[in-house]
Amino acid sequence: MATRRLQTPIGESAAAALRRAFAWLEDRLDRERERLGLWLPVALSAGIGLWFAAPARAHWIGALFLLGGGVCGGLLIGWQRRTGRSLAIACGAMAVGLLLIWARAEWVAAPVLAYPATTEFSAVVESVEPLPARGTVRMIVRPHGRADLPPRIRLTLSGERAAGIAPGESIGLRARLMPPPAANLPGGYDFAQRAWFDGIGAVGTVLGEVARARGADERRQPLRARLSAHIHTAVPGSPGGVAAALVTGDRGAIAEADNEAMRRSGLAHLLSISGLHVTAVIGFVMLLAMRLLGLSRRLALAGHVLPLAAAAAALAGAGYTWLAGAEVPTLRSLIAALLVLAAFLMGREAITLRLVAAGALLVLLWRPEALAGPSFQLSFAAVTAIIALHESRWMRAFLAQRDEGTALRLLRAAAGLLLTGLVVEVALAPIALFHFHKAGLYGALANIVAIPLTTFVIMPMEALALLFDGVGLGAPFWWVAEQALRLLIALAHRVASAPGAVATLPSFPPGGFALALFGGLWLLLWQTRWRLAGVVPLLAGAAILLAQPRPDLLISGDGRHIAAAVPGGGYALLRARAGDYIRDSMAEAAGIDAPFAALADLDHVECNDDFCRWQQGQGAIRRIILAARGRDRIDGRTMAAACAAADVVISDRWLPRECIGRWLTIDRNSLEASGGLALYLGERPHVATALRAGDAHPWRRPQQVSGNDEAIPTGGPAR
Repeated sequence: MATRRLQTPIGESAAAALRRAFAWLEDRLDRERERLGLWLPVALSAGIGLWFAAPARAHWIGALFLLGGGVCGGLLIGWQRRTGRSLAIACGAMAVGLLLIWARAEWVAAPVLAYPATTEFSAVVESVEPLPARGTVRMIVRPHGRADLPPRIRLTLSGERAAGIAPGESIGLRARLMPPPAANLPGGYDFAQRAWFDGIGAVGTVLGEVARARGADERRQPLRARLSAHIHTAVPGSPGGVAAALVTGDRGAIAEADNEAMRRSGLAHLLSISGLHVTAVIGFVMLLAMRLLGLSRRLALAGHVLPLAAAAAALAGAGYTWLAGAEVPTLRSLIAALLVLAAFLMGREAITLRLVAAGALLVLLWRPEALAGPSFQLSFAAVTAIIALHESRWMRAFLAQRDEGTALRLLRAAAGLLLTGLVVEVALAPIALFHFHKAGLYGALANIVAIPLTTFVIMPMEALALLFDGVGLGAPFWWVAEQALRLLIALAHRVASAPGAVATLPSFPPGGFALALFGGLWLLLWQTRWRLAGVVPLLAGAAILLAQPRPDLLISGDGRHIAAAVPGGGYALLRARAGDYIRDSMAEAAGIDAPFAALADLDHVECNDDFCRWQQGQGAIRRIILAARGRDRIDGRTMAAACAAADVVISDRWLPRECIGRWLTIDRNSLEASGGLALYLGERPHVATALRAGDAHPWRRPQQVSGNDEAIPTGGPAR
């Protein structure tokens, strides 16, 4: 009895504490009731992200059961309570997101090429994307009469051989094909995932000439291609490529050096048609339509000017989106702009976070796989940060109209633009570091000049030039546009070359990235003071990123290319003639922004025709690395002693059974299962792999075709 009397007050106090916690949470949610709807797309995104993060079907089913339990828990708490209702809706939305992306992945399933193959086939051209800066053309084709080939193939060929080829045309060709490549290194870009949702089952290069049907040269090119070609003629070179990117979304004519400068300076968003461009087009058309329609007294007195101008702007925005290729950022911007127009017509506040949430919901319901791409994340993060900043009381007070001089008003507007740019840079930094391992630091300053220059000079001049080209008077406008474009490119190069313009870091662990995103959303979406609690997960995610060590060794998925850390913070490559793609992917994974040295040229490295041997690490922790680089066959008994004296043995070929390293042996067999590797050789050595064991996502175990009239069962060996 004494024991029971002692336990009763403890149980009552725990129950009372639980009731107080529920009451506190209920009060907080009631204060934020206008913001609860903003978390619906976040919950849907969490379910989609959970499907991408969890590797196997058993995990997905288990997650659905747990989320179903969460829904039941919320209903038990009570639908009348905001706590219970919020829990049930959040778990339900997560479950819907998981089911939505799972169903989408199964819906788009298509055979994938199993092995590299060289073959001849005929096909119908689906799309043509010129890349003038590289002198090549990229095509999507649909083979016909070949059940042993995937239904959609992406091909690359030289611009001369592709001249005049138009969508819908039948062609015959010989090509070297391969399966869509997975990530080459841990944290790298996984094209196989993107290709799965695009229905692309193989990529390849055209060999020789392309056979075309008689009369094919007379086929008319699509409007987008003709418009891009017209712009390139009016404005040659890389400025013309930027001009075409602003109008049609075609970025193929921009020189790689200029492209990289735009990325490093934080101006790359100008090249991807999104909110800035769609808003400029819709705003310009609406203003022009209102001026013209206002000339009619009958329409003005009847109150029809605003609805008709909004309709004209909506049609212009839809046409611009279609012309630009209807990519995710453009569609998101069009949806948002249409909602803004509807809000104007209804007399409601137009630009709010509810608008952003509605746009995100529509995009995710239509293309849930967009969540995994940087385009969706960057565009919505930027817009959310901008609107949340300008909805804040202190920002409204700072930008409020007041009785002051023109110079002070312009200075205040510039300060507001700079502050907005800084907030956007902070919001986008975790996403840029996660996907690209680098983030620009001076983008806010560069955008103070670049955004007004693009919005008020370049785009209006291009619009006027295209309009007056109909009567042959567009040249003066093209000249002004070209000078402004050259100024924009010069600005990008100046900012990109400034000391410390880019922050580079190694791979961002997914857990830390999720924490940083959650903390940022918590700060942006809530209004009351408890939003400051988002600083905790945000700082935790940043701490995980900053604590992430740089890898000591990076090994590509085929084992041919190795990057080793050297004293001083740089890296050296085993094969000094590695191409730009390998160098760029290695630099991203290593988190460096410096050229690579040649491993064989270093003093502490011993190399012959077949192997390089060196000590890797600093201080007392040093490991001996043995890496193969030759192609000649070597007897296993000859290699046995050298392998046994090394801690890590790396080869792009199959190693004989006698060759075993003291800690790790890496050859073609192991790389087929692991993909590219990042080795950390500190006090607690560990290995990060590009491919996860047991990954059952459909692009890892697709139905396969061989390219030679043989089908391979689902789950075959292709990667």
